[in-house]
Amino acid sequence: MASPRTLIIIPTYNERENISKMVAAVMELQKGYHILFVDDNSPDGTSAQIEAVMEKHPEVFLEKRAGKLGLGTAYIHGFKWGLARDYTYLIEMDCDFSHNPKDLDRLCAACDEGADVAVGSRYVKGGSTDNWPLDRKIYSQGGSAYTRIITGMSVKDPTAGFVCYKRKVLDSINFDNIKFIGYAFQIEMKFASWKLGFKIKEVPIKFVDRKIGVSKMSKGIIKEAIKGVLNMQWLFITGRYVKYIKRG
Repeated sequence: MASPRTLIIIPTYNERENISKMVAAVMELQKGYHILFVDDNSPDGTSAQIEAVMEKHPEVFLEKRAGKLGLGTAYIHGFKWGLARDYTYLIEMDCDFSHNPKDLDRLCAACDEGADVAVGSRYVKGGSTDNWPLDRKIYSQGGSAYTRIITGMSVKDPTAGFVCYKRKVLDSINFDNIKFIGYAFQIEMKFASWKLGFKIKEVPIKFVDRKIGVSKMSKGIIKEAIKGVLNMQWLFITGRYVKYIKRG
């Protein structure tokens, strides 16, 4: 069995139709996973659906927020919640089934085998994307190449959002200095882990674009990532990054 101290953090905004299906898919694995939904006051009744599921599943938890505050802050909220409750592994995951719940075991196994951060990667051998329009592929692959060129980080899928962290990694990061909300958040979490000396392993996955609901992608998120990568690397070049990002 996987450790019962493994927490899957799933931010939600208008994901009512996916909640029951996602919980059922995770519970079918029978590995003792817990799920924390962080809902940003979804107007479609997502939180009410989560509360209904919680009545049948004590492994499911909900944190409600006042409004749409961004993906990055939702994950940080979830990280702090999980760290306060002594979870061993904390996993980022989407609610729209673009991340296959069956891959959860493989991410945890990578950490069991020595990785500090396991990244569900679309761009290593065996990884792929499905149901993506051409412009989405260009943005994603271009962003990954740009990040590797600017930072020198070897992670081939730095914007990936399906990630398992050992608690010691998250315990080392000063979340107060991570202000990004989208792709830049995902990049900085990996960049910070790398610069703090942790081992990152990419695990190939098949990423399937959502079939229910609306994508949260925007031009603002892309611009944030472009500027964010430059800022992170500049702080590192000038010798300030590790002190800036390290807790304590």
